[in-house]
Amino acid sequence: MTINPPTIRDIEAKVQTGERLTFDDGIFLDERADLFTLGRLANLVRERKNGNAAYYNTNIHLNPTNVCVYRCRFCAFRADLRDEKAYAFTDEMLRERILEGRSQGATEIHVVGGLHHQKSFDWYVNVVRVLHETCPEIHVKAWTPVEIHWFSYLTKKPYDWVLQQMLDAGLGSMPGGGAEIFHPEVRDQICEHKADSSSWIDIHRTAHGLGLRSNATMLYGHVEQARHRIDHLLQLRALQDETGGFQTFIPLAFHPENTKLDHIPKPTGMMDLRMVALSRLMLDNFDHIKAYWIMLGEKIAQVALGFGADDLDGTVVHELIYHDAGAKTPEGLTVAHIHRLIREAGRDPIERDTLYRRVYRDGAHWSVTAPRETAATT
Repeated sequence: MTINPPTIRDIEAKVQTGERLTFDDGIFLDERADLFTLGRLANLVRERKNGNAAYYNTNIHLNPTNVCVYRCRFCAFRADLRDEKAYAFTDEMLRERILEGRSQGATEIHVVGGLHHQKSFDWYVNVVRVLHETCPEIHVKAWTPVEIHWFSYLTKKPYDWVLQQMLDAGLGSMPGGGAEIFHPEVRDQICEHKADSSSWIDIHRTAHGLGLRSNATMLYGHVEQARHRIDHLLQLRALQDETGGFQTFIPLAFHPENTKLDHIPKPTGMMDLRMVALSRLMLDNFDHIKAYWIMLGEKIAQVALGFGADDLDGTVVHELIYHDAGAKTPEGLTVAHIHRLIREAGRDPIERDTLYRRVYRDGAHWSVTAPRETAATT
């Protein structure tokens, strides 16, 4: 037990001066701080880092197969090989999807899916290669550490070899899924056979060493407690101190429908906002916090722009994983609608690419001007 437990006044003083918050500070904020104080402090940090900007990108999602060897209790997306809903994309289907994205002006395709026990590593490399060769201008963000760990198991090769094959095929960056909750007390309950937390961290460390940028996530609102959430955030913060390779953190609300944990109530909007704000305060070395509107819903994501978030994700077409778990949000939003959400929240909408470079657009045609080039012309 802490001899001198923190107070909200102590924590506010640290936030004002930019001093790093501790584990005990995080527990206090999670369990005891009132939501509006938490949001006010998170907004201070958010505006210190990103001003009034609220980012989004024009992207599409691809889940190339839902067949998966794992049976995570929180997942409603997976299927067995003989299930009616089981599928796997062909090369032609991959080309069709990314060409559809090009026609819509997408700058990114986000690729995650099941671990199909009858598909070789080369099949997964080919997914990236086909996408990249068909539309080389579209950034391929693909494969969480869960998939990379599986590929390493299939090939009996180390993570850096696996990642290099993907890089050679056209991989641009990695998403942050599969983190769930790092603490083994929780992980053993919800995904005991999936790649463990040390593997997740080591794979991101390796990816960052190869020059790949990546995102990070935390799945909250199931069987975890405050101490598990703060431990998770501090492990991410420590790795970011070491590598600097993370771009964005995304707190992910658990959707219990159609899962083996469907007896657990869905997180409330209050908890969603609390997790966004808590993340912004604890992850002082992350530039961006995302309010993923597909999981949060448009209204909570919009409010989150005042509770520490500076990113809404993107237009997102063909998202399946969270919709299979009961998400009631649309599969995509128009750019005009995203602009409206952001402006109503009092923020300035800025389209970005995957690497947070500003996108300059003329309809479906777009270009990126690097920050240093922008600075040189202003």
